[in-house]
Amino acid sequence: MKAVNGKAVKFGNNIDTDVILPGKWLSLIDPKELAKHAMEGLDSEFPQKAAEGVIVVGAKNFGCGSSREQAPLALKYAGVQCVLAESFARIFYRNSINIGLPVIECKGISNAVSDGDELSVDLEAGKIENVTKKQTLQGTKLPPFIMEILSDGGLIENLRKKMNKK
Repeated sequence: MKAVNGKAVKFGNNIDTDVILPGKWLSLIDPKELAKHAMEGLDSEFPQKAAEGVIVVGAKNFGCGSSREQAPLALKYAGVQCVLAESFARIFYRNSINIGLPVIECKGISNAVSDGDELSVDLEAGKIENVTKKQTLQGTKLPPFIMEILSDGGLIENLRKKMNKK
């Protein structure tokens, strides 16, 4: 997994995990069921949009709130290819990496991208191309160990792979 492409679905500042996946759905175990409720408080059509393979674009403090791992899991299984934001809550950022959902910080991303813009993201280089507006932005480059975790599909699969090599 070096590059991802998709249409942008934009959200604002302080998108918390309670909005990403409302608490009433935390009893669900199947990630595909969680996906049906991703972002439902903000956009009831989000799961249908995400099924096409979208890139979520947030502003500041994306993923703040409780540390529920189900929030990035719901996004991933809904079809989100990557989350781009000005900044992330630390625990959401790490939970996303752990479950294999790419996340990249990029200053200015929320002003540079409009809802529906076609984006192409080089995860390794941190390069974000807005194909629609013919603009390129530089986000944070993901280090090799994070790229390895993402390529393996998440931390558990990455650890399994390493254990099987020994």
